[in-house]
Amino acid sequence: MKANLLSPACLGSMTLSNRVVMAPMTRARTTQPGNVPNALMARYYQQRASAGLIITEGAPVSAAARGYSLTPGIYQQAHIDGWRLITEAIHQQGGKVFVQLWHVGRRGHSRISGAQPLAPSALKVADKVYGPLGDGGFGMIETQVPKAMDRHDIERTQQEFVQATRNAMEANFDGVEIHGAHGYLFDSFMRMSSNKRDDDYGGSQQNRIRMLVETTQRVVNAVGADKVGVRISPHLLEKGGHRDPEMADLTIKLLQALEPLGLAYVHFSENPSNDESAPNEFRCKVRQVFSGQVMLAGGHTDHSAQSIIEQGLVDFVAFGTAFISNPDLVERFSHNWPLATLTEQASQQFYGGDDKGYCDYPSYQASIVTY
Repeated sequence: MKANLLSPACLGSMTLSNRVVMAPMTRARTTQPGNVPNALMARYYQQRASAGLIITEGAPVSAAARGYSLTPGIYQQAHIDGWRLITEAIHQQGGKVFVQLWHVGRRGHSRISGAQPLAPSALKVADKVYGPLGDGGFGMIETQVPKAMDRHDIERTQQEFVQATRNAMEANFDGVEIHGAHGYLFDSFMRMSSNKRDDDYGGSQQNRIRMLVETTQRVVNAVGADKVGVRISPHLLEKGGHRDPEMADLTIKLLQALEPLGLAYVHFSENPSNDESAPNEFRCKVRQVFSGQVMLAGGHTDHSAQSIIEQGLVDFVAFGTAFISNPDLVERFSHNWPLATLTEQASQQFYGGDDKGYCDYPSYQASIVTY
């Protein structure tokens, strides 16, 4: 019998109500000061709890890991207490939720984190991040040159992921996802263009995956493999549209190294704005070396998601922006109801603000006007 996007499925030790995943999306709605998760966020996630699994927006594992203002931390007691409001709201609706653990690496600024950004090498990325402006407001600011991490920085950062995982369990999350994608810390260790080290964490492909493999092993040791997922984006195109020619082969080596851990899943992110889709040949190779569940995000419709699941290439499909304007996305899929689309004005409300463009999207049935 072919798997179905809307059919129940096992993930680790959990049974999910469907294979539709809400992808992690930064929304910057925390309470200040302190970047504390709050009741507004709980309402937002609860509205979308019919997803088989919710993966939250990225949560910095420490102040030093932070690269975007107003994002929810997971490293203080106030963060734990705030996140507990959210997990309880999701669980009340029968949903499941993993928190995404985040370190931005070189994609940051000291005005946001309070310290020079950290990276495998002291190479600046030409990018802008959401941070404080001189007028007291928030907007896009240029990244800084990072500090090349020494052994102490590496050890401390790995331990921060372990502690953040323990904090996540205290906040009643069902698991954690390690963010190893999109040019952030772990991804920058894996890429030749951003890693110029000549020690055990640079040079060969085996060395460049070491930071992510070691950190994942420590997190698994702390909480159990069935509660741990990893997100990667090997087909991410770098600035200027450049492709790292080694990333496909390196990713296979990474999956071979992660295979013995027995992770809940590996999550491939494709097609944000500067990605390309992986060829089916690559997806088949993934299946050959990794026996765990495979998740895919990348602009899919319900029909394309169903197709790729039926082909046996992935087990779950994550949806991002579709969940912003369609809190009842699963119901719309199951009844073949049309999706609400995002307007240009709505895209201006992605980051920061109140419930407008956040919790005010109606369900399909509520949006029907009866005369």
